[in-house]
Amino acid sequence: MPQIRELLNQLPPVNEVLNNDIVKGVAIGAGVVALAGLALPAAYRAARPVARSTVKAAILFSEKGREILAEAAENLEDIVAEVKAELAAGAAAGASAAEHDGAEAVD
Repeated sequence: MPQIRELLNQLPPVNEVLNNDIVKGVAIGAGVVALAGLALPAAYRAARPVARSTVKAAILFSEKGREILAEAAENLEDIVAEVKAELAAGAAAGASAAEHDGAEAVD
């Protein structure tokens, strides 16, 4: 037994071991790993519906945005067609007026 007693006398006191930063770091790391092993599956189960609803909302938002852009493009095309028709009518009216003025000048 004297060998065990000598060995125990060589060990540092318990409070020194517990106040050691390395021991604290190892204990905290082991606790984090243990909690992560328990918490990650639960977090995954909880986060999956949130992720699904987020993706669903993004898809619906994208589709609605495409509809709005398509409608805006169609409205713009209608406006361009109307302006071109007005310009064509104005050019035709101008040509008609020029012909009418030319005919009066000949008379």
